Amino acid sequence: MPSAETPPLPEDALEERFLAGTGPGGQNVNKVATAVQMRLDVFALRLHPDVYARLRTLAGSRWTNDGEIVITAREYRSREANREEARARLGEMVAKAHIRPVRRVKTKPSKSAKAKRLDGKSVRADVKRGRGKVSME
Repeated sequence: MPSAETPPLPEDALEERFLAGTGPGGQNVNKVATAVQMRLDVFALRLHPDVYARLRTLAGSRWTNDGEIVITAREYRSREANREEARARLGEMVAKAHIRPVRRVKTKPSKSAKAKRLDGKSVRADVKRGRGKVSME
């Protein structure tokens, strides 16, 4: 059931904290806490166990022992832009977890395909055998 739109994240499952930005940037970085650290309580989403397992795999090291996903967004100079980016990344991750992977169906090569492969190998072996030392006898 692939879905193009991301499911809405409930407000009570989100917790955001603003941090001072790191790295170069002058006075704005030193004065204003524009970076956002957003935490999503996964248990509040009430996900199906399969979706929960896929989300845990997708989150990787961003998954905490308390069952939260922590996203830090600090790309932009404003709080609102960083907040929107963090929400978009979380929503995208949850939406990706809802997509069930397509199972691969194992196939076997046909008899004619096997025969063709073996014929090609024997032809190649004959070519290589012809490259050997020439005897003078």
